[in-house]
Amino acid sequence: MRSFDRFADLAAAVGSEIAVSDWTLITQQQVNQFADATGDHQWIHVDVERAKAGPFGGPIAHGFLTLSLLPRLFDASFGIAESRMAVNYGLNKVRFISPVPVGGRVRARLKLLACTPLPAETPGVQLTLEATMELEGQAKPVCVAESLVRHYA
Repeated sequence: MRSFDRFADLAAAVGSEIAVSDWTLITQQQVNQFADATGDHQWIHVDVERAKAGPFGGPIAHGFLTLSLLPRLFDASFGIAESRMAVNYGLNKVRFISPVPVGGRVRARLKLLACTPLPAETPGVQLTLEATMELEGQAKPVCVAESLVRHYA
């Protein structure tokens, strides 16, 4: 866990990798719960036996499940003492590059692309983070997303 005391400390880190999360296991239970929450019950995610004979050799996580892990990975990777609250402001770009098999472990490498002050009436900063999600044992990333997060003082 990397800690920054002030927003100004983060601004000085623009252009660099600011954190790497711990590995997170993807379970079939998570995949099934995500399918229930979103209504996406495609067999490559939830039908374990059929998925074994499918193109990936087993069930895979939904791309959006992988993406939805970002807030948790952010929170576990870095903190800002000056921040009292953070909100997801959106995404500029997302690519799902390769599948995440159930039983695989993923982590995020976080590069700070920008740290922009918010208006004076809402003191804080907007971070633009490039999150490269990796699958343990694989060189090719599984997801690359440009995420916008607002931190308020």
